[in-house]
Amino acid sequence: MDKLQSILNYSVGSFTVGKILEAVIVFVICYLLIRVIMKVLERVLGKISLDATLRKIITAAVKFVLYFITAIIVIDTLGVSATSLVAAFSVVGLAASLAVQDSLSNLASGIMILVAKPFKIGDFVEADEVTGTVMMTGLIHTRIKAIDNKVIYVPNSKIIAAKIVNYTSQEKRRVDIEISASYDAPIENVRKALLDAVKNTGMFLDEPEKPFAAVLSYDDSSIKYVVRAWVETPKYWDAHFALMERIKTEFDNAGIEMTYNHLNVHLIDK
Repeated sequence: MDKLQSILNYSVGSFTVGKILEAVIVFVICYLLIRVIMKVLERVLGKISLDATLRKIITAAVKFVLYFITAIIVIDTLGVSATSLVAAFSVVGLAASLAVQDSLSNLASGIMILVAKPFKIGDFVEADEVTGTVMMTGLIHTRIKAIDNKVIYVPNSKIIAAKIVNYTSQEKRRVDIEISASYDAPIENVRKALLDAVKNTGMFLDEPEKPFAAVLSYDDSSIKYVVRAWVETPKYWDAHFALMERIKTEFDNAGIEMTYNHLNVHLIDK
């Protein structure tokens, strides 16, 4: 017994063998607890509808905190004050946060985007004056592919601070087209031609509202009309362009003049 006690009291540098063994045992216990906690956390996160990237961030953050606490406990077990370690870590953390302030802002914004989910991969959006299809939401940037196939990396802090318009989050969209016609054309004829154009395009729906056409305003040289019709979101642009072409055809068939800005001058003989 005395021999064992002498071994435990044997000094290795500033620490005794007993303190080192105690620290090892504490570390093993903490390590096993961390594994249990992480498995429970992964199961809980698996049952929650969270983005895969956000789950990785939460898992990494929790693991870091648990290992940092373990390091403090082990150091305290060795008889070393952990206060200095915490103070040093705080100073280093402050310096690092100031050095990567913009990156941390983007990181926080990225987490907010992943939680709020204003869009998902594949959505067609407009954000921070950038329009295109979302390819990826990362920790620092959101990658958007523009219509002309350019790939644009937008900082997350810019997106979270901007107005976000999601064009494809809903199953249906409404096509709104404004068109001008001559004052000489009867309003009912123009309305009928517009509704016939919608009908003959063959892409529009009667739900949630039937197609609608009406006078929008009386301008200097023409009457402005508006036609509105609902379509399935994936067909929006095809339907929009097809309707634009069909309106011209229906106007020609009905003898309706599509006007342009002009000035009529009347000369009066005296």
